[in-house]
This record gives sequence, C-alpha cells and structure tokens, in this order.
Amino acid sequence: MAADLGVLFCVALLLFSGLGHSVFVGKSHSGGKDDPILQYVANNSLREHPVLTKLKLTTLEHPWRRMMVASEEAQFMANLIRLINATKAIEIGMYTGYNALSMALAMPDNGRVVACEIEQSYFDIAKPFFKEAGVEHKIDVRLQEAVKTLDELLQSGEAGTYDFVFIDADKINYDTYYEKSLELIRTKGIIAIDNVLWSGKVLNPAEDDVSSKALDALNKKLHKDERIDLSMLTVADGLTIAIKR
Repeated sequence: MAADLGVLFCVALLLFSGLGHSVFVGKSHSGGKDDPILQYVANNSLREHPVLTKLKLTTLEHPWRRMMVASEEAQFMANLIRLINATKAIEIGMYTGYNALSMALAMPDNGRVVACEIEQSYFDIAKPFFKEAGVEHKIDVRLQEAVKTLDELLQSGEAGTYDFVFIDADKINYDTYYEKSLELIRTKGIIAIDNVLWSGKVLNPAEDDVSSKALDALNKKLHKDERIDLSMLTVADGLTIAIKR
C-alpha cells in the first residue's frame, strides 16, 4: 500500500507540472541551473574535486553538454562506491568522463573503472583530465560497442567480480546492458541506471518513441525482478539503484 501511494505521489507531481515533468527532476548544471532548490543542493552538499570542476566547465562548452551526469548525482554514486568499498566498476556510456573520473577518485589506488564509449572525440576530451587527477591508471577506456566490452569481460572470467555498474548509454539497449551487468556484479553489488524518468516521457510513451518505451518496459521489469532490491530516485533525470541479491 505504501509503495502504491508513493507511485501515485510521483505520478501526481509529473501530471500537475506545467512542463510534464517533476519539479524534482533536473541537473544543477543543465536545465535545472536556474532552479533555486537544485542550486541550494549543489551549494550545500557538493564537494567537487578541482579537476572534476575543470572537466565540468570544459564539458559545458560541448554541444551535447546535457548528456553529462549531474554533479550531485555523481557524488552520490561516488559515496556508494566508498560505502561498499568498491574496487571494480563499469561505466556504460562515458561521454567526456566526468563520472568515470568521479568513480576513480573514490576508489583506492588499485581500483579499476572499465569505461565503455564509442566516440573517440569524447575520450580525447577526458584523457588529459584523467591524467591531471592522477587516476589515468585506474580508468580502462574501451572504444567500442558496450555490448562487445561486456561480453569480453564475461568471456575472460570476470562474472560476479564487479562491485558497481553505471548504465547511461543508448536507451534501447538498457535491458541488454542490465542483464549483462547483473552477471558481472557480485552479490550485494550495485547497478545504477540513469535517465529512468526521461523527463517524464516514460509515463505515456508515444508509439514511435522507442527510447521512452524501452525505459518504461525496463522500469516495470525491475519492479518485479526478484534478483534485486531497488529504489527509483527522483534525482537528475531519474536514477534507479539496483542491488543484486
């Protein structure tokens, strides 16, 4: 009953928002930069490494800057990494490397982040910042389709050895990424899934909106998936935390 009421409350917020999305959904660096609540959160909780700040400012000059993970979201995930003492992580969809860098900084010196990306130009932006922060040795960037990288990790015997996975790439393949990530993480490992609210478009996806339909289907699947415990959070554009049982 409580869960049903919680869902109804979130739906009500989405429906009664004039723009069709929750007032709690946004990123402090993009879209929500003029939201005083989001700025209050950033001003009073964000503890950003100086190299992360430099990378963020560089990324904000990029035409696709909205793709960058919210700083407050990245910090939350970095704290989860510290909480579970993670030393092995995967990022599916690195973009310019803000979150990969954030995760690497949260890990001990022997930590490893496998970052999946297909655009060389994004890696070219990220690489000097990885080096400046002193964590270049922790970040293994794989410039190829993410599914291929995940399959290679499984084939090399790394199933059940990863502590944390962040999924933030093409939405139509989210289910595939999730299933392979579930194989790769250990028991009590965490899969964090970004954009699960998709600016509210998951509420009633248009027939031709394949991304929204894929996200909606995955959200409904996760809710019933007995292999995990989960929480869907209204941070940034929606973030699901799935813990492998």
